[in-house]
Amino acid sequence: MSVPPASSFAMPCAPTGERHMAAAGGLEQLSLARAQAGELEAFRQLVRAHQGAVYSLALRLLGVREDAQELSQDVFLLLHRHLPAIVSVPHLRFWLRRTACHRAIDRLRQRRSRLVALPLDAAAEIEAPALDGDLLLERRLRQLVAQLPAMPRAVLLLRYQEDMDPLQIARALELPLNTVKSHLRRSLALLRRHGGELNPADSAKVDT
Repeated sequence: MSVPPASSFAMPCAPTGERHMAAAGGLEQLSLARAQAGELEAFRQLVRAHQGAVYSLALRLLGVREDAQELSQDVFLLLHRHLPAIVSVPHLRFWLRRTACHRAIDRLRQRRSRLVALPLDAAAEIEAPALDGDLLLERRLRQLVAQLPAMPRAVLLLRYQEDMDPLQIARALELPLNTVKSHLRRSLALLRRHGGELNPADSAKVDT
C-alpha cells in the first residue's frame, strides 16, 4: 500500500496545530501501511494509539474492568487478522468502535441471566450525557446508562461518548436508522424520567 507524500496534503499557511494534526495523521497512516506489510512494531504502534479509546468504550459498555481489558485484547487480536481489509485511519477507528460494540453486546446478552449490580467504582467511570450541576445527579445518570439493555446502551454511548451521528451508528451496529433514533429517544426519555432534566441540546442530537 503506497502512502502519498505529506506535501500533497500540506497547506502553505496552515496553523501550527493543524500542521501537527496532519503530521500525526500521516504517521498513523504510515504505521497502518507498515503493519499491513507485516511489521510487528508498526502494529504495536497502532495498538498504543487506540487501546485507550477501545478500553474506555468497552468499560462503559461492560462496566467491569477485567471484562473490558479482555474485550480490548480480543478486539486487537481480531484487528491483526483483519488488517488487510482496513483502507485508512478513519476506517480503522470506525472498525475498532464497531467491533468493540458488537463484542460487548454479545457479552452483555450472555451475562443477562446472571446480571449483577455494577460496582460503584466502575459506575463512577461510566459517562452519561454531560450535565452542569449536581454531582449526585450525574452519578445517578451514569448508573442508569449502565443499566440500559445492551443495544440501547451502545447506541447512547456511541452518540455521546464517541460523538457519532445516528447514520454512522446505524452503519456501525448494522441497524436501521429509525431504530437508532428510537433507541436514542427512549433512552433519553428514561434518563429524564429517573435522573432529572438533561441538556436541551441532547434532544437535538437524536435527529441530526
